Amino acid sequence: MSGRSLKVLTVLALVGGLAACASVKSTFKSSVESLGQMLQGDNPMSFFITSVNPGRGADLGGLAGADSHCRKLAAAAGAPDRIWRAYLSANPVGGASAVNARDRIGNGPWRNAKGDILAYNSAELHGSNNLNKRTALNEKGEVVPGRGDPRNDHDILTGSMPDGTAAPQTCNNWTASGEGSAIVGHHDRIGLNDLPPALSWNSSHPTRGCGLDALRSTGGGGLFYCFATN
Repeated sequence: MSGRSLKVLTVLALVGGLAACASVKSTFKSSVESLGQMLQGDNPMSFFITSVNPGRGADLGGLAGADSHCRKLAAAAGAPDRIWRAYLSANPVGGASAVNARDRIGNGPWRNAKGDILAYNSAELHGSNNLNKRTALNEKGEVVPGRGDPRNDHDILTGSMPDGTAAPQTCNNWTASGEGSAIVGHHDRIGLNDLPPALSWNSSHPTRGCGLDALRSTGGGGLFYCFATN
C-alpha cells in the first residue's frame, strides 16, 4: 500500500470516528434529557415568570423576598423540590459586591412548565435562547400577556444589563415602591421598534417608577423571572 493510500484511509477513519462520536453525543444528550424529566416527575419546570406581583410593585423585599416569592409560587404549582432564585441583579451596598442575575440561577438547562427548553446553559440564555411569549410561561403553564393583548405585562423586572450583570436601576435593590427606576426586559421580544433593546428579554428600558401604577404605565405588572438552580 502506498503512503498516499495510507493517508487517505487514515483520514477516512478519523472522519468516521468523529461522526460516530457526534452520534453518541447526540444520543447521550437525549438520554440525559429524558432521565432528567423522569427524575423530575410530572413537573419538569425549572423556569417561570411569576403570575402575580407580591403586592408592593418593585419592592420585593430585596433579593431574599423575591426568592421567597418564587418558592411559594413554585410550591403551589407542584414544583417545590428545587432551589428557586429570582433573575434579579443588585448594586453594591456597604462595601458588598454587586450581585449579577446571571450568577444566581445555576447552570441550566431550564424548562418551562410544559417541558420546553429555553436554554441549555447561561451562555445560551444570554445569547441565542428560546425565550419568547410562547415559551416564557408562568408557573401555571399559562402565557403571560404581552404587547397587543388587552393587558400588557411584557415588562419583566431584572435590573440587569444584556449580559446578566447588574444595571444601575434596581429600585433600590428591590426595596422601593415609590420613586426610582428598574431595568426591565420584554418576555415577548416585542417593543416600539426592532432595535436590540426593544427585543431583549432581560434589558429593554428603565421603568418610570417603582410602584405598581408606574410599572403598569409602560406595560408591566411587576412580574419577574424565576429559575431553578438544581
